[in-house]
Amino acid sequence: MNYFRKKPMPLIGEKTSELKKDLKTMDLILLGLGAIVGTGIFVITGTAAANTAGPALIVSFVIAAFSCVLSALCYAEFASRVPVAGGAYSYVYTIFGELAGWLVGWLMICQYLLANASVASGWSGYVNGFLDGIGLGLPMALRASYNAATGSYIDLIAVLVTLGVSYLVVQGAKKALRLNNLMVIVKFSLIALFVIVGVFYVKPENWTPFAPFGMKGVVSGAAFVFFAFLGFDSVSTAAEETKNPQRDVPRGIIGSLGIATLLYIGVTLVLTGLVPFAQLNVKDPVAFAMRFIGQDVIAGMISVGAILTLLTVLISMTYGLARLIYAISRDGLLPEKLSEVDEKSHSPKNATATAGAISAVLAGFVPLERLAELTNIVTLMVFIIIAAGIIQLRKEFGQPGEKEFKVPLVPFLPVLSIAVCLYLMIQLSLSVWLAFGAWLIVGFVFYVAYGHNHSKLNL
Repeated sequence: MNYFRKKPMPLIGEKTSELKKDLKTMDLILLGLGAIVGTGIFVITGTAAANTAGPALIVSFVIAAFSCVLSALCYAEFASRVPVAGGAYSYVYTIFGELAGWLVGWLMICQYLLANASVASGWSGYVNGFLDGIGLGLPMALRASYNAATGSYIDLIAVLVTLGVSYLVVQGAKKALRLNNLMVIVKFSLIALFVIVGVFYVKPENWTPFAPFGMKGVVSGAAFVFFAFLGFDSVSTAAEETKNPQRDVPRGIIGSLGIATLLYIGVTLVLTGLVPFAQLNVKDPVAFAMRFIGQDVIAGMISVGAILTLLTVLISMTYGLARLIYAISRDGLLPEKLSEVDEKSHSPKNATATAGAISAVLAGFVPLERLAELTNIVTLMVFIIIAAGIIQLRKEFGQPGEKEFKVPLVPFLPVLSIAVCLYLMIQLSLSVWLAFGAWLIVGFVFYVAYGHNHSKLNL
């Protein structure tokens, strides 16, 4: 059995799919920001400041962003040289062969499914709180995933929002991303409002001590807020729907990551300047900070903005997952039905419906708290393989062309990226490593039993 057969490198301008090429640089930047700027800025900032890094959380964000930038550079070169749907899955399939490509795709499916389900659950929490506030709260049985102790059986709102977003994404990339873009703009307006109003109430003494938990706390904070940057890779899955992928996809990846980093640093500075860091261990730290200084109206606006924020993350992640499933199915490693494209919307309808259905089941019925770290280890492993892939790409296909993105200082930067990701991985618990290993084993068994024999390279 040949587990290392490779997909041919696509030719520039070659028609690779029936997907409609509608997207430009700004669409991709907003897609990335829709995926990145979500729970990280409205939830994680407070918890991380209170429990791990204090005001030095801005340094934690810089460290986490640095590790992601190293990976983003590698993604950008791949996106400009292998401009096909599927992102990291397609890149690794082309460079390291089918088994490695499948396993990366399998890891990415896990990442997107967990992200979708957890975001839908978070969105449900905000909406349930809103409904409680106006006296229309749902009964406990319908408010959360199964938990016999509390009497909950299904998170109905999480299921409904996941299915609703999936329906929207089926309508086509441009329609789905038009709504995403609008909500991202609203979200940015609210973040700007928080910074502009908050800066006048900042008390510099709240930044002292700057690093109350020492350097260890800063590094722990970096590992914790790493989650806040996940999502920029969803831009690479849109390559086949981009008018000029060699130029626009790298710009979308790096642009969205850079803007998100500046936002995180700015919000963290103001947040820790408004409220003593020890008081920020709350679920809504940004809104809490506005209430802390007596700006209740703005706090209410920000709470509504947080609901919109989580919805944009769900749109972006569902979009990326559907394109990933479509690409894998088109290669024969998943059932062929999943690669069918709707004639009217030119979108992968079956892949999107499948992504939405599985995400809805996870969001509605499965408690995900213990699986959160699994998303981290899965993503870090994909980043390691992509960094190694850049080194192999240069060996096999030489330097990038004149109009293609080029990672500087190869192999130094890819090796540095591998080292940083490995360092973050070894911080994770044994139980996470065991779950990670189990997911890989299931993926390998599926490939041997189904994927290898049905692969288009078998024909």
